[in-house]
Amino acid sequence: MKTGIDLKDYAARLGVSFKDASLLQRALTHRSYLNEHPDEKLEDNERLEFLGDAVLDFIAAEWLYERFPEMGEGNLTRLRAGLVRNETLASYASAIGLNEMLLLGKGEEESGGRNRLRNLGGAFEALAGALYLDQGIDAVRQFAKPWFVPVLDEMLREQSDKDAKSRLQEWSQATLNLTPTYRTVRIVGPDHAREFTLEVLIGDRVYGVGTGRNKQAAAQAAAHDALKAIGGSEPS
Repeated sequence: MKTGIDLKDYAARLGVSFKDASLLQRALTHRSYLNEHPDEKLEDNERLEFLGDAVLDFIAAEWLYERFPEMGEGNLTRLRAGLVRNETLASYASAIGLNEMLLLGKGEEESGGRNRLRNLGGAFEALAGALYLDQGIDAVRQFAKPWFVPVLDEMLREQSDKDAKSRLQEWSQATLNLTPTYRTVRIVGPDHAREFTLEVLIGDRVYGVGTGRNKQAAAQAAAHDALKAIGGSEPS
C-alpha cells in the first residue's frame, strides 16, 4: 500500500480480518488517486460505496425493527436516516482512522480531502461493502452495530428523530412570524453518490447549513443546524 501502512495491521486494529486483502485496498482507494496514477492496477471505492450504502441501510433498518417492535414506520425511518447519514458515517470513519488510510490524489489531499465528510462517509460505506463481499452480512452486522448504539442513544436523548424542519418552522412562526425557506448552494459527487448542501433562511438571514444524499436529507440537516444555533429558544 502506497501510504506505507500495512493493510493486515490496519484490519487487525479494526478487529476484522480480510480473506481478500484487495477488497480492503479498494475500499481505501479514492478516485482522485487513480486519476493521478492511471498505470496502477487498482480500482476506486465507488462501487463498494454503492454496495455498502445498501448493506448499512438494511442492517440499521433490521436492528431498529427488532429493537422497537411497537414503533411506527415514520419514526423508524427517521432513526435509520440518523444512523447512516453521511455526517454520522464520517464520524465513524474518523474514529477508526480511515482518514489516515485513504489513498488520495495530490490535489484532493491538498484541498482537504482527507477530512472531507463525503470522502469519509463514502469510505466507511466502501469498507462495509468490502467486508460484506469478503465475509457476508453477519460480519458487517458485528462491525457496524457497536457504532450505531451511542448514536441512537444520543438521538433518543435529544429527540433528534423528530422532524427538524417542522420544529424549526414552529419556532420561526411563533417567534418571528416568518416561515423558513431552503436554497441549494452546492451539488457535488458522482451520480450514484451525490451530496447536496442547502442553507435554511428565515427572512434574509442564514440560520443553518446541512448536507445530505438528497435535498430532503440536506434540508433536514440544515434545519437541525439552525435549531442548534438558536439553542434553548427552540420549542420542546
